Formats: sequence, C-alpha cells, structure tokens
Amino acid sequence: MIENKNQARTTLDQLGEFALIEHLTNNFTLEQESSIKGIGDDAAVLEFTQDKVLVSTDLLIEGVHFDLAYVPLKHLGYKAVVVNLSDICAMNATPTQITVSIAVSNRFPLEAIEELYQGVALACKHYKVDLVGGDTTSSQKGLIISVTAIGKAKEEDIVYRSTAVETDLLVVTGDIGSAYMGLQILEREKQVFLVNPNNQPDLEAYDYIIERQLKPEARVDIKQLLEDLDIKPTSMIDISDGLSSEIMHLCKASELGCNLYEDKLPLDPQFISTCEEFNIDSTTLAINGGEDYELLFTISMKDFEKVKGNPNLSIIGHMTPKSEGIHLITRANTKIPLKARGWDPLDNQNEQ
Repeated sequence: MIENKNQARTTLDQLGEFALIEHLTNNFTLEQESSIKGIGDDAAVLEFTQDKVLVSTDLLIEGVHFDLAYVPLKHLGYKAVVVNLSDICAMNATPTQITVSIAVSNRFPLEAIEELYQGVALACKHYKVDLVGGDTTSSQKGLIISVTAIGKAKEEDIVYRSTAVETDLLVVTGDIGSAYMGLQILEREKQVFLVNPNNQPDLEAYDYIIERQLKPEARVDIKQLLEDLDIKPTSMIDISDGLSSEIMHLCKASELGCNLYEDKLPLDPQFISTCEEFNIDSTTLAINGGEDYELLFTISMKDFEKVKGNPNLSIIGHMTPKSEGIHLITRANTKIPLKARGWDPLDNQNEQ
C-alpha cells in the first residue's frame, strides 16, 4: 500500500519536474535501431526506413481503470505499457517505442513513482521497446497515466478491422474471461479487508486469474506464429472491452454478421471453477469480461487445416452475411442475438 507510514517518503516537489523526469528515466537505454534520439531533448527522433509507422494511445485513470487498494504500482506500470502494445499487436505489427506521461497528486511520494516506473522498465525490457519521451505534471487527486505506443510493419502485413469477408473463420488466441474473474476476486477480498483489516487473504487458488488481471501480457508472439503457419489474418482486433464487444466492432467495420459457438470458447479450468464458486454463468462472463488482451482475428476458410489443433489458437465461429446478424450458438444449438455488454469507459455505471 502506498499509504504505508513506515516507508521512506520523498516529496515530489523536492525534485521539480525536470529533475523528476531525469531521475525516473536515467536507467532506460535505447535498443531499437529506429530510436535515434530518446529522452533528453524537446522531441524524440525516430527513423523507419521501409516500414509503416503505427501509433496508439491509452489513458488510465485511478478510480476508473484501476484501484490502488489491490493493484501494486509496479504491476500498474507494467500493465499500462502492455495495454498499449496490445493495440499495436492487433494491427499485426511490432511495437518499438513508447512514451509515458503521468499526473500525480501530492499524496504520492517519489518512492511510489519509482515503483511505477520499475514496472514500465520491466515491460520495456521484456518486450524490447524503447521509452523515448513523456511528461509529468500534478493532479488534483489520484493518479493518471497516459502511454503512447509506436510500432512498425511492412505495408502488406498490416491488418485492419474492416477487411473480413463472408465465410471467414473467427479465431482467438489464449483463453478469455480470466482477467475479469480475477478482478472479481480482488474486489471481493477488498470488501473483506475493509470489514476486517487484519484478515490475510489466501489467493493461491486464484493465482492464474489474478495474474491475468494484474499482469496481462501483449501477444507479440502471434505475428511470428501466423507467419510460420503461412497465414495472414483478414481482420484483427484485441480483446480489451470483452469478446462480444470486439466481435461487434469487427462485424460493423467489415459490414458482416457472425456466428459464435459457445462450445468452442477457450476457458481456463481455474476460471470455470471460480465462476462456479461465484454462481456466475461462465459463458456470459467469458464473452462480456474484458482486459484479456488476447487477439481476435479472422482467417480464410482455406487456412482451417493450418490452425486446427494449434494449442495457441481456437476457432470459435465464422463470419456471415450482414443480413443474418450476430449470434451466439449455444451448446443446445439455440441461436441467441449477441449483445455487447463489455466494459464501456464512458459509462459511469461500470466504474470499478
């Protein structure tokens, strides 16, 4: 907890903005050939020769996107990078650089911000991306993090949401729903802690789903996996707001319908058992829960044999004419219209 009274505490105004930025970033080194000049001047200088450049930005706000009652700052720094890299991966591109800007209130000591940047540094090292800029400023209350991710891809490799065609197969990486279920565990334990602060939760039975929430990973491996399989997706998106929402985004952009099959959804056993414990329908949660940061994409029907049986990929449906609509086909073979009940950052009812 950042409010721990026993920890060392250095107020941010003891450094000032420029000294703070230098202090937080002096251990970051440049690894990418495309990074000519990083932090330390008025702007970063990047050089991409034959590649197209992709840019994506996300904003994370305390009380809306994260709760510091159970989110360690180091995990938060790591996750803030990952959610942006995932957007670059969703274009079938390779992330190369990031910028990080933060707004902090005076309740945060320097040591807390150092912890946040340790997570940023860990993500940069793990994904081989360079931190090339950013900003710090004050906030009236809480913590705000803005990360911009930059990536590269050959023009012919870039995949958009709008290029799926009828009969394409719908494919998802990894498993879905676990991150949202991990959030439910953390929220439950927070309520227990508020009633009894001396209670020490035993979360070992939920280690996988909690990690999926607190420390997700961007699927930077999928681009190479698909190349090795000699597959180019016909459309692609990442799963940040829930599977049902992302399917509807793909369908809208490509002007198509879709059939999603309940019995094909990839669900982790720990996720299923925790749904049973909470008495929640696993399918409902799997298609509506967000923050999995897996990739959802379509492939041509002719590539079916290349994907079939691959442990990293699950075929979960197929695209249909727009006039047929978007449906979930249940295990009982009932056709139900698919509705997007995923997380909407503009809907205050969904705030954590």
